[in-house]
Amino acid sequence: MEEGFIFSADKPVLVIGGAGVDIVGRLKSDLHIDTSNPAQIRYSFGGVARNVAENLARLGQPVRLMTAVGKDDPADALMEVLVGAGVDVGAVLRSADGNTGVYLAVLDPAGRLQLALDDMRIISGLTPQYVRQYAGLFEDASLLFIDANLPKETLRTVMSLARQAHLPVCADPTSMLLAHRLRPYVSRFFMISPNSNEASILCDPSQQVSNRKQALEAAKCMVGQGVGVAIITLAERGLCYATSEISGYIPAFRTEVLDPTGAGDALSAAVIFAILNGMQIDEAMQLGVAAASLTLSYRGAVVPDLSLEKLYDRLVV
Repeated sequence: MEEGFIFSADKPVLVIGGAGVDIVGRLKSDLHIDTSNPAQIRYSFGGVARNVAENLARLGQPVRLMTAVGKDDPADALMEVLVGAGVDVGAVLRSADGNTGVYLAVLDPAGRLQLALDDMRIISGLTPQYVRQYAGLFEDASLLFIDANLPKETLRTVMSLARQAHLPVCADPTSMLLAHRLRPYVSRFFMISPNSNEASILCDPSQQVSNRKQALEAAKCMVGQGVGVAIITLAERGLCYATSEISGYIPAFRTEVLDPTGAGDALSAAVIFAILNGMQIDEAMQLGVAAASLTLSYRGAVVPDLSLEKLYDRLVV
């Protein structure tokens, strides 16, 4: 893919960022303010980094996760799921200084996100000093994935350790409010996967990214800044992507949206898996869209029986 990087699927992917509990409510009718609204509410585990790590593990990729969770019952259950999926959790910080992170989302009856709240204060426990204790994990990794939940000082340390280890970095901006944390490092990312709103923040805040043409221009803009693979997700309209050699658009698969939570994380994980296994970029993108589609049709952030076979089955449907 990018000159200077030699990928090995046998070496673990190092994933650093947020993990927590997802509480997602899907309204049964229009939202009414100042009163209780009937809804279907589900409780599971999430966090961009955690979701990517679990997806990679379920696809058979060795993966190590560095995150921070509390010393509480939700964290116990979260860790059990990760270990069961095959994620190495040796670098996870169990902190007594706060509760495990929470993401609270409200979906409309069609499954579209209306609003979301998150409390990821515990991630502040991932200090530069803590990360440096695990410098050896950077040397042993095939690739690094980060989300923008990381504190600015920690992000700086992570990027420094990645550079010293000649480690390609993939990043997810996580949200519009956090995307700006990644702006100083755009030129150093091997891959980045913002949605349309996040893309405008990272490329040109004065330019709106609201359609396919603008998304393709934004992807090319990021490649022009030094990104190896730029992916702009467009929700139900699919995605645009670009590298220094190729660019394109892939429409979304037709699917019933039960829950959009985690779809972008599944896409990122599948694309990373494909790249590590030597697939061409267009095939990697198709696999990513298949993973997102599969996740959209599941009530939860990660499909528990995810497999490469399921993704290829999705491609031929």
